[in-house]
Amino acid sequence: MAKGSIIKVAGPLIVAGGMQDARMFDVVRVSNSRLVGEIIELRGDKASIQVYEETAGLGPGEPVESTGAPLSVELGPGLIESIFDGIQRPLTTIYEKTGDRIKRGVEVPSLSRERLWDFVPKVSEGDVVGPGDVIGTVRETVVVEHRIMVPPTVSGTVVSIEQGEYPVDKVVCVIKDEQGNEHQLQMFQRWPVRQGRPYREKLAPKQPMVTGQRVIDTFFPIASGGVAAVPGPFGSGKTVVQHQLAKWADADIIVYVGCGERGNEMTDVLMEFPELHDPRTGESLMKRTVLIANTSDMPVAAREASIYTGITIAEYYRDMGYKVAIMADSTSRWAEALREMSGRLEEMPGEEGYPAYLSSRIAEFYERAGVVNCLGSDSRLGSISAIGAVSPPGGDISEPVSQATLRIVKVFWGLSAQLAYSRHFPAIDWLQSYSLYVSSMSEWFDENVGADWNVLRQKAMDILQRESELNEIVRLVGIDALSREDRLTMEAARSIREDYLHQNAFDDVDTYTSLEKQHLMLNLVLQYDKLGHQALKDGASLNVLLSLPVRDQIARAKYIEEKDLQQFEQIEKELSEQMAQLTQEEGR
Repeated sequence: MAKGSIIKVAGPLIVAGGMQDARMFDVVRVSNSRLVGEIIELRGDKASIQVYEETAGLGPGEPVESTGAPLSVELGPGLIESIFDGIQRPLTTIYEKTGDRIKRGVEVPSLSRERLWDFVPKVSEGDVVGPGDVIGTVRETVVVEHRIMVPPTVSGTVVSIEQGEYPVDKVVCVIKDEQGNEHQLQMFQRWPVRQGRPYREKLAPKQPMVTGQRVIDTFFPIASGGVAAVPGPFGSGKTVVQHQLAKWADADIIVYVGCGERGNEMTDVLMEFPELHDPRTGESLMKRTVLIANTSDMPVAAREASIYTGITIAEYYRDMGYKVAIMADSTSRWAEALREMSGRLEEMPGEEGYPAYLSSRIAEFYERAGVVNCLGSDSRLGSISAIGAVSPPGGDISEPVSQATLRIVKVFWGLSAQLAYSRHFPAIDWLQSYSLYVSSMSEWFDENVGADWNVLRQKAMDILQRESELNEIVRLVGIDALSREDRLTMEAARSIREDYLHQNAFDDVDTYTSLEKQHLMLNLVLQYDKLGHQALKDGASLNVLLSLPVRDQIARAKYIEEKDLQQFEQIEKELSEQMAQLTQEEGR
């Protein structure tokens, strides 16, 4: 292991001499306080080290020692329900040990060595196992079965395996490879965060990750195993959108990374999630959630590591065959950490001071998402869906982080300050946003939601786009210049916006809408538009048409509970009857 000494301190950047035997991305211990750092540049015998803790008080001459290993995370039972910082230090354990503030140089194992887990073997002595094979299971929480897997670099014959209650560092299985070497397997693995975990094959995403948010599922769906970005200005609801996705998305495991966000937002997450009732399991949402908290007052270098820590944990659960959703809030703060460290390294700046490798780093993160055929003899399918919030200064998405992200992701949920200020949430702008997964998943929607789903979706979008064109005319010459048909289209668009797209995250019923209910709601609004235009052709009065009693029921349909969906049939029947009666009256 390389040993050297500090020759320069520049904030979170330390330059150490005498490090000729060190390697890039090795973890080092800095000074007698044993601060955690990582080598990010080597020049001769000088190593530039980003330190993940406060460097105040350090000076030249203090010792630096390399551990000889890259920054890695511990992957095993105990991840779920835990709260880690950016380099996987357990914050709850540190709080119990040191109090409210993390003391410098504190060394605590990421996974508890005291807690016992009931290990149940799935293979027997003499069985041949390979990379990714499940050798046993542990009940991690009431809703998550943790599958103990053979590490990707190990294969051979099981020599011994033991059932019982053990801590994570107890050897539970011994495997002998073809060369006669024995490998002792514990219930946890270590994996370098900057290296993606291997898989057998990457597949094209074909199914949606249902979120229960109508504007997303209907107009801009994300595939299970897909990638999405949520850019938006301050106060437009990025964090609430991500909270809603974490609560309701069709995923088995949630990894939530608070990267450089305000402490009060992470506090909201920490307070809310244990209290939230999980509709999938009936338990607390924390029973399938991993939280990584790296708030804006924590050392800037750890922000950069937090994203990699989160995606590595997500890959580990993906390898078990689970559907994982990772929320990164926000990748802009991560990019700012890159910019700061790049500036301290005196690298040539790119656009707006960001490093020239900004795009490739963002791509590295999002490319680790996807649907894969996992390692192992049982051909498990697992997926990671990555959703990153972007916080462009002033809401200007032409800035480098937003543009680099949009070149990679396939779903863009553009948040609008104007919608947010008018209290329309989620404030996703339906004219700016897009999803490139719509065509590949249209067959799934036809088969599982309704044969007319894609037709209804396109019809609703056409109405909203037509409204945008008509608004230009109204602004210039007033609404009286519009024909009766165009005024009805404007009213139908308003119904789509207010009765369908507007969704109350704090209402027990409206916070989540199943695809079946979305189909019924959208069909109801579009039936009003279709029958209304037909009634106008038959001579009906526009004013009477706009004030039909059934419109109140259409507006309140979002509050119909999932168990009472038969009420939609009654509302549609009343709509048809009132339209028919209106036409008959005009005919007389």
